[in-house]
Amino acid sequence: MSGLILENVEKHYGSACAVKDVNLHLPEGKLVCFLGPSGCGKTTLLRMIAGLETLSGGEIRLDGEDIGHTPAHQRNFGMVFQSLALFPHMTVGENIAYPLKLRGVGKAEQQARVVELLQLIQLQEMIDRPVSKLSGGQRQRVAIARAIANHPKILLLDEPLSALDAKLRESMQVEIRQLQQRLNITTIMVTHDQREAMTMADIVVVLGEHRVQQVGTPIEIYRHPANEFVADFIGSGNIFPATALGNGRVSLPGGDALQVPICSSIVVGEKVRMLIRPEDLQLSQPQATAGNRLLGKVTFVRDIGATIETTVECSGVSFTALSTPCQGFGLSIGNPVSVTLPAEACRVLGA
Repeated sequence: MSGLILENVEKHYGSACAVKDVNLHLPEGKLVCFLGPSGCGKTTLLRMIAGLETLSGGEIRLDGEDIGHTPAHQRNFGMVFQSLALFPHMTVGENIAYPLKLRGVGKAEQQARVVELLQLIQLQEMIDRPVSKLSGGQRQRVAIARAIANHPKILLLDEPLSALDAKLRESMQVEIRQLQQRLNITTIMVTHDQREAMTMADIVVVLGEHRVQQVGTPIEIYRHPANEFVADFIGSGNIFPATALGNGRVSLPGGDALQVPICSSIVVGEKVRMLIRPEDLQLSQPQATAGNRLLGKVTFVRDIGATIETTVECSGVSFTALSTPCQGFGLSIGNPVSVTLPAEACRVLGA
């Protein structure tokens, strides 16, 4: 099978488990994000793929070949570290040429490849500039150019944008994504930034508690989280308790009933956890309760420009709703309000 395959991969440091029972198939030409909170094992997993950490168990195969114990320098992977690790005493051109020089590539070929890569990252005029005199975004691009100088099979990025300010970070996200698409190179990127993963990745691998929690496209992960950990970590969500009533209905702590998608694994009387995203809640002027429309009271309002965040207490649950200014109708703290939870937007996360 083509692509990168991880089978039962584990990493232990003594009695401490860093990565447990990871099984993944990452197809060629895709940008994959390892996403998760600090300490979940995402960087350790990336370093095992790179060959910088030994496996405690399992296999890593590339296009059918077992590379789990192949030395890092023989895997032909490019890597950009969080610190970038550029050589400050070298020029831009010398930094990019360095991996070619290590492989014994001739000077003429080195120069041609450096010029080609500088055109790709749009820094043609900076070939002789010391990297110490570059901006953060320029250094980032040089680090990526150096990582792909040897035509690697896979590009590995370990939180490469974490040191950049917010505006530059967003522009670099676009640049990296466009570069990856032009090169059609399989890329694995570690990040703890949900927005970064959602906007850049073809495939998101959510890690938590040292294991894979869910794998899917960004929209699959967001709209159909596999469990409460994923639902809570990806984006913002209203997660609340309920009791199964049967026939696709649940009751809230305050006694109101909601119609939700039927979940065959849930039995009547079982305590469950529910999810609805803030943007799916619909606020309106107070009306009589009916169906999935409940009556509540506003407890908090925050205008953040493009959206208005409103917290509403109803039926024993505190819900947060997001709306645009044009959808607002002058809500303020203490006002009564109707809250509609569309049945198709509610999701049973499990017991």
